[in-house]
Amino acid sequence: MRQTPPRTAVPEPISADPPHTADRPLLTQSWLDLAFLHWAADPAHVAPLLPAGTVPDTLDGVTYVGLVAFRMHRVGWFRLPGIPYLGSFPETNVRLYSVDAHGRRAVVFRSLDASRLIPVAIGRTAFRIPYVWSWMTVRHDGDTVTYAGRRRWPGPRGAHSRIAVRVGERIAEPTALEHFLTARWGMHTEFLGRPVYLPNTHPRWPLHRAELLDCDEGLIAAAGLPAPAGPPVSVLYSPGVPVRFGRPSLGRF
Repeated sequence: MRQTPPRTAVPEPISADPPHTADRPLLTQSWLDLAFLHWAADPAHVAPLLPAGTVPDTLDGVTYVGLVAFRMHRVGWFRLPGIPYLGSFPETNVRLYSVDAHGRRAVVFRSLDASRLIPVAIGRTAFRIPYVWSWMTVRHDGDTVTYAGRRRWPGPRGAHSRIAVRVGERIAEPTALEHFLTARWGMHTEFLGRPVYLPNTHPRWPLHRAELLDCDEGLIAAAGLPAPAGPPVSVLYSPGVPVRFGRPSLGRF
C-alpha cells in the first residue's frame, strides 16, 4: 500500500462528449452490444489497486467497480482497416475509476477476458494490459442479450461470468451517475514502471435502461476485489460506438 497519497488536481468536468480529439489515432475499433453493471465501492478498498500517481475517482464520496461485457469489433492500427477475425471478439472487463495529478478522469482495468488468444498475448506482452484468454459468447434472443465466459489462461482457471439483460427504453437524459460511469475518455495504466495515460474518443453514448435477468460471475473476486454483496446499483445497455485511441502520455502523472 502507498505510504502517502499521490498529488492530484481538481478532476476535470464530467462530459458526455470527449474533451479531446484523435485526428491521428493509434488504434481504432468499435465497442458493440455493451452491458454495464456497477457496484458501489469504498475508495479505501480500491486505492491500493490503482496505478501510481492516481487515486479513486468518486461521485458524492463513492467510487464504483464495473463489470462490462461487450463485443470488440474490427480492431485496427492507425488508419488501416480493422481486422475482421482477430480484431473481433467478445470481451468482459473488470474496471475501476481513477483520476490523476492533471485531473484527468479515466478507467483502470483489473482484468479483460477476451476470446482471441493472439490479441490477448499481444496485450499482455507488448502493453502490459491484464488480458486473459477465455471462452466467450454473446447471444441475442429478442430484447435479451446473454454474455457468457469461462477463463482459460493464465487463470485463475474456472473464473467465469454469465450475464443476461433485457434491453429497455433509450435514456433521453442520463443521470449524473450514468455519465460518471460511462463518459470516460482515457485509461490509466503502467508500462515498464512508468505511468501511462491513453486517451480515447467516440460519439456520445446511446444508453438504454436494462433489466438484469441473470448474473453469475467470479471475475470481480478474481481481480482482487471483494465479491459483490448484492445486486448492482446501475445496469445499462448500449448498442455501441466507434472508438479512436490517441497517442499515450508517458511519464509522471
